[in-house]
Amino acid sequence: MIYDITQPLFECVVFPGDPKPEKIPLRRMEEGSEYNLSSMSICLHNGTHVDAPFHFIRDGKPIDQVPLTKCIGPAWVESHTGEVTAEDARSMLTRAAASGTGAEKRLLVKGAATLTLEAAEVLAAAGIELYGNESQTVGPENAPAAVHRVLLGAEVVLLEGIRLAAVPDGAYLLNCAPLNLSGCDGAPCRAVLLELGAF
Repeated sequence: MIYDITQPLFECVVFPGDPKPEKIPLRRMEEGSEYNLSSMSICLHNGTHVDAPFHFIRDGKPIDQVPLTKCIGPAWVESHTGEVTAEDARSMLTRAAASGTGAEKRLLVKGAATLTLEAAEVLAAAGIELYGNESQTVGPENAPAAVHRVLLGAEVVLLEGIRLAAVPDGAYLLNCAPLNLSGCDGAPCRAVLLELGAF
Protein backbone atom coordinates (compact mmCIF):
# COMPACT_ATOMS: atom_id res chain seq x y z
CA MET A 1 0.00 0.00 0.00
CA ILE A 2 1.22 3.49 -0.92
CA TYR A 3 -0.27 6.53 0.82
CA ASP A 4 0.02 9.82 -1.03
CA ILE A 5 0.23 12.39 1.79
CA THR A 6 0.66 15.39 -0.53
CA GLN A 7 -1.80 18.22 -1.05
CA PRO A 8 -2.81 18.98 -4.66
CA LEU A 9 -0.67 22.06 -5.29
CA PHE A 10 -3.16 24.35 -6.97
CA GLU A 11 -5.89 23.61 -4.41
CA CYS A 12 -3.58 23.62 -1.38
CA VAL A 13 -3.80 25.45 1.94
CA VAL A 14 -1.60 28.55 1.95
CA PHE A 15 0.11 30.03 5.00
CA PRO A 16 -1.45 33.43 5.84
CA GLY A 17 0.27 36.16 3.84
CA ASP A 18 1.98 33.86 1.36
CA PRO A 19 1.03 34.11 -2.32
CA LYS A 20 -1.22 31.38 -3.70
CA PRO A 21 0.14 29.01 -6.37
CA GLU A 22 -0.94 29.84 -9.89
CA LYS A 23 -1.03 27.64 -12.99
CA ILE A 24 -0.32 29.69 -16.12
CA PRO A 25 -1.33 28.23 -19.52
CA LEU A 26 1.19 29.15 -22.25
CA ARG A 27 -0.01 26.98 -25.15
CA ARG A 28 -3.33 25.16 -25.57
CA MET A 29 -4.32 22.68 -28.25
CA GLU A 30 -7.96 23.88 -28.15
CA GLU A 31 -6.62 27.29 -29.17
CA GLY A 32 -4.81 25.89 -32.21
CA SER A 33 -1.43 25.04 -30.71
CA GLU A 34 0.27 21.75 -31.59
CA TYR A 35 0.75 20.97 -27.88
CA ASN A 36 -0.21 21.99 -24.33
CA LEU A 37 2.35 23.89 -22.27
CA SER A 38 2.06 25.51 -18.85
CA SER A 39 4.19 27.41 -16.35
CA MET A 40 3.49 28.16 -12.73
CA SER A 41 4.08 30.73 -10.04
CA ILE A 42 4.41 29.45 -6.48
CA CYS A 43 5.81 30.27 -3.09
CA LEU A 44 8.25 27.50 -2.20
CA HIS A 45 6.31 26.92 1.03
CA ASN A 46 2.91 26.36 -0.61
CA GLY A 47 1.17 23.06 -0.04
CA THR A 48 3.23 20.06 1.01
CA HIS A 49 6.83 21.18 1.21
CA VAL A 50 10.21 20.77 2.88
CA ASP A 51 11.94 23.54 4.85
CA ALA A 52 15.72 23.83 4.59
CA PRO A 53 17.85 25.29 7.42
CA PHE A 54 18.36 28.42 5.26
CA HIS A 55 14.66 29.23 5.80
CA PHE A 56 15.41 30.57 9.32
CA ILE A 57 19.20 30.18 9.75
CA ARG A 58 21.26 32.89 8.03
CA ASP A 59 24.14 30.56 7.10
CA GLY A 60 22.03 27.39 7.04
CA LYS A 61 22.07 24.88 4.23
CA PRO A 62 19.80 25.57 1.26
CA ILE A 63 17.44 22.87 0.06
CA ASP A 64 19.82 21.48 -2.57
CA GLN A 65 22.35 20.71 0.20
CA VAL A 66 19.90 18.86 2.46
CA PRO A 67 20.91 15.16 2.35
CA LEU A 68 18.20 13.04 0.73
CA THR A 69 18.89 10.38 3.37
CA LYS A 70 16.98 12.63 5.79
CA CYS A 71 13.96 12.71 3.49
CA ILE A 72 13.85 9.01 2.61
CA GLY A 73 13.68 6.27 5.23
CA PRO A 74 11.60 4.76 8.05
CA ALA A 75 9.13 7.17 9.67
CA TRP A 76 6.70 7.05 12.57
CA VAL A 77 3.11 8.35 12.23
CA GLU A 78 1.28 9.22 15.44
CA SER A 79 -2.02 10.98 16.07
CA HIS A 80 -2.11 13.99 18.38
CA THR A 81 -4.42 16.93 18.98
CA GLY A 82 -3.40 20.19 20.59
CA GLU A 83 0.05 21.11 21.85
CA VAL A 84 2.86 18.59 21.53
CA THR A 85 4.67 18.97 24.86
CA ALA A 86 8.17 17.88 25.80
CA GLU A 87 6.70 14.79 27.49
CA ASP A 88 4.61 14.02 24.39
CA ALA A 89 7.77 14.24 22.28
CA ARG A 90 9.67 11.86 24.59
CA SER A 91 6.78 9.38 24.56
CA MET A 92 6.53 9.53 20.78
CA LEU A 93 10.26 8.86 20.43
CA THR A 94 9.96 5.89 22.80
CA ARG A 95 7.02 4.35 20.91
CA ALA A 96 8.73 4.87 17.56
CA ALA A 97 11.96 3.30 18.82
CA ALA A 98 10.02 0.33 20.20
CA SER A 99 8.86 -0.50 16.66
CA GLY A 100 12.41 -1.66 15.91
CA THR A 101 12.30 -0.07 12.45
CA GLY A 102 14.47 3.01 12.94
CA ALA A 103 11.33 5.14 12.58
CA GLU A 104 12.28 7.32 15.57
CA LYS A 105 14.50 9.38 13.23
CA ARG A 106 11.50 10.72 11.27
CA LEU A 107 8.35 11.70 13.14
CA LEU A 108 5.06 12.64 11.46
CA VAL A 109 2.24 14.00 13.61
CA LYS A 110 -1.31 13.35 12.43
CA GLY A 111 -4.02 15.81 13.39
CA ALA A 112 -4.39 19.42 14.51
CA ALA A 113 -1.20 19.55 16.55
CA THR A 114 1.20 22.38 17.42
CA LEU A 115 4.79 21.65 18.38
CA THR A 116 5.92 23.58 21.46
CA LEU A 117 9.38 25.06 21.83
CA GLU A 118 10.16 22.64 24.68
CA ALA A 119 9.19 19.66 22.51
CA ALA A 120 11.32 21.00 19.66
CA GLU A 121 14.30 21.13 22.02
CA VAL A 122 13.69 17.50 23.03
CA LEU A 123 13.54 16.38 19.39
CA ALA A 124 16.63 18.37 18.41
CA ALA A 125 18.58 16.90 21.34
CA ALA A 126 17.45 13.40 20.32
CA GLY A 127 19.06 13.87 16.91
CA ILE A 128 15.99 13.23 14.79
CA GLU A 129 16.39 13.83 11.05
CA LEU A 130 12.88 14.95 10.10
CA TYR A 131 9.71 16.25 11.72
CA GLY A 132 6.45 16.60 9.81
CA ASN A 133 2.94 17.84 10.51
CA GLU A 134 -0.33 18.64 8.80
CA SER A 135 -0.17 22.37 9.55
CA GLN A 136 1.47 24.72 7.05
CA THR A 137 4.05 25.55 9.70
CA VAL A 138 5.85 23.87 12.58
CA GLY A 139 5.12 25.62 15.86
CA PRO A 140 2.38 28.17 16.57
CA GLU A 141 1.06 29.81 13.40
CA ASN A 142 1.24 33.28 14.97
CA ALA A 143 4.86 32.82 16.17
CA PRO A 144 6.64 29.96 14.37
CA ALA A 145 10.18 31.36 14.36
CA ALA A 146 11.52 29.98 17.67
CA VAL A 147 10.49 26.38 16.94
CA HIS A 148 11.90 26.63 13.43
CA ARG A 149 15.22 27.99 14.68
CA VAL A 150 15.66 25.17 17.20
CA LEU A 151 14.93 22.40 14.69
CA LEU A 152 16.51 23.92 11.59
CA GLY A 153 19.51 24.97 13.69
CA ALA A 154 19.97 21.27 14.47
CA GLU A 155 19.53 20.52 10.73
CA VAL A 156 16.25 18.71 11.30
CA VAL A 157 14.31 18.66 8.03
CA LEU A 158 10.79 20.06 8.37
CA LEU A 159 7.99 18.53 6.30
CA GLU A 160 4.93 20.77 6.43
CA GLY A 161 1.42 20.53 5.02
CA ILE A 162 1.17 16.73 4.81
CA ARG A 163 -2.16 14.92 4.83
CA LEU A 164 -2.38 11.86 7.10
CA ALA A 165 -6.14 11.33 7.62
CA ALA A 166 -6.11 8.02 5.73
CA VAL A 167 -2.90 6.73 7.33
CA PRO A 168 -3.11 4.50 10.43
CA ASP A 169 -0.61 5.23 13.19
CA GLY A 170 2.60 3.21 12.97
CA ALA A 171 5.87 2.76 11.09
CA TYR A 172 6.26 3.34 7.34
CA LEU A 173 8.85 4.10 4.68
CA LEU A 174 8.75 7.82 3.87
CA ASN A 175 9.87 9.48 0.65
CA CYS A 176 9.53 13.28 0.60
CA ALA A 177 12.47 14.23 -1.61
CA PRO A 178 12.24 17.97 -2.36
CA LEU A 179 12.78 19.53 -5.76
CA ASN A 180 16.47 20.31 -6.34
CA LEU A 181 16.22 24.11 -6.23
CA SER A 182 19.71 25.57 -5.90
CA GLY A 183 20.20 28.03 -3.06
CA CYS A 184 16.56 28.04 -1.95
CA ASP A 185 15.02 28.04 1.54
CA GLY A 186 12.57 25.23 0.80
CA ALA A 187 10.89 23.28 -1.95
CA PRO A 188 7.68 21.48 -2.82
CA CYS A 189 7.79 17.69 -2.66
CA ARG A 190 5.61 14.67 -3.47
CA ALA A 191 5.44 12.99 -0.07
CA VAL A 192 4.44 9.33 0.09
CA LEU A 193 4.36 6.63 2.75
CA LEU A 194 4.83 2.97 1.92
CA GLU A 195 3.87 0.10 4.17
CA LEU A 196 7.03 -1.57 5.43
CA GLY A 197 7.67 -4.88 3.71
CA ALA A 198 5.14 -4.13 0.95
CA PHE A 199 7.72 -4.41 -1.84
